[in-house]
Amino acid sequence: MVKDILLEDIIKHAHQICSENSVKLTTKREHVLSALIQASEAVSAYELAEQYRDIFEQSIPAMSVYRILDFLAEHSLVHKLTSANKYIACSHITCSHSHDVPQFLICEICNSVSEISVKKSVMSELTASVEKTGFKLSTSQLELKGICQSCQQ
Repeated sequence: MVKDILLEDIIKHAHQICSENSVKLTTKREHVLSALIQASEAVSAYELAEQYRDIFEQSIPAMSVYRILDFLAEHSLVHKLTSANKYIACSHITCSHSHDVPQFLICEICNSVSEISVKKSVMSELTASVEKTGFKLSTSQLELKGICQSCQQ
């Protein structure tokens, strides 16, 4: 999750990213991103629609939330955890430089998600190894499940 960064700074940076890509961070897109950032864990589109209603006191259909999340993911502002069909804000959302490949550590007990980076060379090597078997990857995202440090104690 995005921590220790002011929501206002994140939204400002998200507007900048969208502007650089010649797209608009509409009010609804901004509100969905804000609700996701404020979530304490990865959330589904339906859970996000409920949070949106609670925070902004207006309803938004889950299908609209899905479209908005797809837009935000396309611009690397959020990530979809495919195995859980949930979303998290990118932990590097306010960085201006390129990053290694994001991967996710998902706690099986508390459902917390940590984003880590794997060197592009490691992912290229893994992809090449997979493709030697004739298998074609549809994504290079890894979602590793285990038990976080807090739950281990």
